[in-house]
Amino acid sequence: MDRRHILACSLAASLVGVTEQAGAQNFMIIDDLSQPVPRAANGADWEYVADRVMGGVSTGGMTREKVGGREAVRMRGDVSLDNNGGFIQIALDLSASGESIDASAWRGIALDILGNGEEYNLHLRTDDMRRHWQSYRQNFRAGSSWQTLLLPFNAFTAYRIEVPLDLKKLRRIGVVAIGRVFNADISVGGVRLYK
Repeated sequence: MDRRHILACSLAASLVGVTEQAGAQNFMIIDDLSQPVPRAANGADWEYVADRVMGGVSTGGMTREKVGGREAVRMRGDVSLDNNGGFIQIALDLSASGESIDASAWRGIALDILGNGEEYNLHLRTDDMRRHWQSYRQNFRAGSSWQTLLLPFNAFTAYRIEVPLDLKKLRRIGVVAIGRVFNADISVGGVRLYK
């Protein structure tokens, strides 16, 4: 087997339940943690954002470290609802230029996740959004061992935006601890689009 075939089989195998056929056409890598900090495989940079940009007092940060035996982008912190706050997040543009991508050929986003058993959100942003609080959201629970979560686009719900999710204008994703007081600790080991 050549190196490309081995890589394709390895990555496809990590997409549990996506497809029975291993092949590069079944996923698109957004980040596989192969680039130096804070760069993602797609050329964009991971960034940490908190409610402090709006006057909130939640605290936290982002690191790149080995978690549970594999490289990860890790977010830790304390979510507070004081001062109308209530979130911390790690976010990533879907292209190095910050422009939107056309994800209409894909079913959803696959996340390799490890956490502390708490519930988190994945937020999507598109070119249709004019306010920083607008997003399309889906929640998930991050267990204490590595797992691949498949988050289909048709299960995201609009938050403070009336426009339907347009996958041809997908620009940014955010892994978010939001909406209640709790201690956040979540690691992302890979992000892919899947068919």
